[in-house]
Amino acid sequence: MYFQKGSPTENLTADVLRQGLFQALGQLGKRRKVLVLPPDITRFHSQAGPLTEWAWEYYQEKLTDVLPAIGSHYPMCEREIDAMFGRVPRELFRVHDWRKGLATLGEVPSSFVSEVSDGLVEYGIPIQVDALVAQGHHDLILSIGQVVPHEVVGMANYNKNVFVGTGGADGIHKTHFLGAVYGMERIMGRARTPVRSVLNYGSDRFAGHLPIVYVLTVVGKDCRGQLAVRGLFVGDDVECFHRASELSLKVNFELLDKPIRKAVVYLDPSEFRSTWLGNKSIYRTRMAIADGGELIVLAPGVAEFGEDPGIDRLIRKYGYAGTPKVLDWVKGNEDLQQNLSAAAHLIHGSSEGRFTITYCPGKISQEEIESVHFRYARLETMLNRYDPGKLKDGFQPMPDGEEIFYISNPALGLWATKGRFS
Repeated sequence: MYFQKGSPTENLTADVLRQGLFQALGQLGKRRKVLVLPPDITRFHSQAGPLTEWAWEYYQEKLTDVLPAIGSHYPMCEREIDAMFGRVPRELFRVHDWRKGLATLGEVPSSFVSEVSDGLVEYGIPIQVDALVAQGHHDLILSIGQVVPHEVVGMANYNKNVFVGTGGADGIHKTHFLGAVYGMERIMGRARTPVRSVLNYGSDRFAGHLPIVYVLTVVGKDCRGQLAVRGLFVGDDVECFHRASELSLKVNFELLDKPIRKAVVYLDPSEFRSTWLGNKSIYRTRMAIADGGELIVLAPGVAEFGEDPGIDRLIRKYGYAGTPKVLDWVKGNEDLQQNLSAAAHLIHGSSEGRFTITYCPGKISQEEIESVHFRYARLETMLNRYDPGKLKDGFQPMPDGEEIFYISNPALGLWATKGRFS
């Protein structure tokens, strides 16, 4: 550990974050060529933007490359880079392609994958990274990002940012499907999961030669509903991740005494452009919503289903369905067999028939929404009834006596009832 500071009541200012990062980098000694791996705009609130800018301020010309860890998302546009990364020179930014330009470090054997998944999955998983990560001859790789509950790996970031964020299609597909088949309820909010075990195997066996240092934040909300950075952890091994995860569970996880009958979730249009991302509203709340309950998703910026044209087509073809149906589709359809992360996403976006999901998109038609098995409601009508500018997070009564549970940003947390999370 090169730096650690955090607690559920901390509110780390920009000056504290900058000084903490500089303190950690000072312990590393001089470096001649530095690569930074931040997340993309979908993790805007992670503080990775300012941290990347401060890393550039510290290393100047020694920082030669910034590779946003976009995974299968769309590349960042200039407007997004400007908004997130401030003064970092634009000529330093590189674009990751999850289908080519990759280096394979090794493969996690099928026997290990079978063991950690209780025999549910029996294939090997390649550990791949962008060629720039493996062959760029950097003597420091800063992997920056936020630790928060996650639907695929349990708790986001650490080596996921490297092996998935800059990984290849085969590894991304297989890890996502592994998590979906194992079951999100058994994964979300946990630092030790089958997918994390696979990624840790890759770190321990195949990536020890890479000079990776992790810069991990924990971000929550204060009593006024404003974003607050609760922790910063900088280190080069799994202990850094575990300490951040322990804090994130205290900050980002809300355990409810009673189930939610009606949840209303708002998707900030600057962050959520697709149901691929917007379905955080579903899987981050599914352990809290009552059987027969309703989820209403206010999605003014959602304009498509997938963050990748090929996956978008698959979502439109099959739609969101429960686990049994998706597993049957995978067995009988080669297009899903070749795109297992899309199959996993079809599971993630389902309530498994327990509650209804009503999407209120700004830029997708009613016909399109209903074709993928969601309910549809007009955004303007729902915004008039559930005004994000007036609602506060949590349970609250409406003027007509209806009780709702409001969530202003599903990316910042995980919600469950005590009966559904142990």
